[in-house]
Amino acid sequence: MRTERAIDVWIALGVFVLTVAMLASGGVSGDDEARSLDLLGVALAALASLPLLARRRAPLAVFVASAIVSAAINALDYPPGPPIGPTVALYFVGLSGDRTKTSGRLTFTVVGLMLVVHIAATSYGRGDSPIIPALFGTLVWGGAWVVGDRVRLRRERVADLEERARQAERETDRERRLAAAEERTRIARDLHDSAGHAINVILVHAGAARLLAEKDPARSRAALATIESLARETLTEIDGLVRALREDEEQAQTPIGLAALDALVKRHQDVGLDVDVRVDGTHRQLGPAVDQAAYRILQESLTNALRHGDGGAKVALTYGTEALEIGVTNPADNGKGAAGHGIVGMRERASLVGGRVEAEQLNGFFRVRARLPYVGGEQ
Repeated sequence: MRTERAIDVWIALGVFVLTVAMLASGGVSGDDEARSLDLLGVALAALASLPLLARRRAPLAVFVASAIVSAAINALDYPPGPPIGPTVALYFVGLSGDRTKTSGRLTFTVVGLMLVVHIAATSYGRGDSPIIPALFGTLVWGGAWVVGDRVRLRRERVADLEERARQAERETDRERRLAAAEERTRIARDLHDSAGHAINVILVHAGAARLLAEKDPARSRAALATIESLARETLTEIDGLVRALREDEEQAQTPIGLAALDALVKRHQDVGLDVDVRVDGTHRQLGPAVDQAAYRILQESLTNALRHGDGGAKVALTYGTEALEIGVTNPADNGKGAAGHGIVGMRERASLVGGRVEAEQLNGFFRVRARLPYVGGEQ
């Protein structure tokens, strides 16, 4: 506020000094017959300049006040020259930015009226018809108004660009938060899948250990060892996922993928599921999302085969030109092949990377087929 007030004071003072200097020098034409500068001329110069102190609050009123005093200076036959006070005031009228239709008409009418008053006062003071001063005054005032308006428009464009930049930054931040929320949702799904898979396998191993405790102690101990190993592995994975949920990226565990397929197959073979794996096509590096989705689909499918199947499962991985195709087939009797929520979860995972999952039970076999486009998981 103090800075703005100081600027207004310096503008008014500058206009006053220039007006007094013009009156003292005889104007732009050096008219010797014009009235010499006196105390009244200094007072009128001050009155033509002081209204500029209020140019921020009422620019049009400031212009009117300065124009009337400037007209009085010409009517009293002081040396002719450009009306500095009204010209500067009119620049600030153009700069003010009030551009409603009603205010625009009012401003145009007031400026035209003040121009007529100024020309009439000049004609009265000089005793002739000042055509050239009239044209010059029109040019000067019109130029000041246009310059002020263009400066205003430029400021508005700059302000609009800055606002767009801020809006883009806000949108970027919003997208980043949404992406983080989606990632946390994905991690929570991983946590559910991992824990569910581990519990199912532990249940099967625990049942086997109980049944074999007396008949085959060695296999019973192996089952218990598998339970212990799986529990430790699951706790490690859950710990990593929880850290990721807490946004501790440095300690978060790398998402699991097909690189861990051998360990997954061995874990199911140890509990008695005969798993046959066949890989066709040229192996290629998968995007993280596709890689993890493929692993989770295989994990859920083998868990279903272990719980509801008849002792075996065939896994087929085909690296096609555009997508990874997964097939898991296991014998299943009495309608026990369907996985319920497991199939829903697999379909959700596939849809997240633009793929699909189909599951059906036919002729005593339960089949899961998945197609995961490579592009769905590229970064």
